[in-house]
Amino acid sequence: MTMMNLIKEEIVKVPLVSDDKLNVLRELVQILKDAGQIEDVNGVLSAVQEREAKGSTGLEDGIAVPHAKTPAVGGLKLAIGVAPQGIDFDSLDHKPANLFFLLLASPDSAGPHVAALAEIAKLSQSKSFCRAMAHAETAAEVVELMTGE
Repeated sequence: MTMMNLIKEEIVKVPLVSDDKLNVLRELVQILKDAGQIEDVNGVLSAVQEREAKGSTGLEDGIAVPHAKTPAVGGLKLAIGVAPQGIDFDSLDHKPANLFFLLLASPDSAGPHVAALAEIAKLSQSKSFCRAMAHAETAAEVVELMTGE
């Protein structure tokens, strides 16, 4: 299964209401809980925070890809958040992040996890795509931008 197959309106939130890194992580995990994709919010949040403690997943050009492997999920899970105002995420370029892709996988699914990270990296190379995503006003618009549907 590719990451694109996971993209549905119920796993996208526009705009995020959080204004700091920890709350962004909480909000992204809650998106998956609300969508019925995870049950153990604390276990998932803990795994994401542990991974983030090893080094920020804030990349460059307004993109952050918090991710973790945890037995609290079965298969690959994705949540997408858009923060037009930008949120400090300790990014490599020291600029605020606007686009957040939370990626979760079970410990035994390294292949799909890496493939999804690669898909996100490829998407993030398009500056016009990132600008369009950052200015999206609805979850439906994000889904359309990402899937073309």
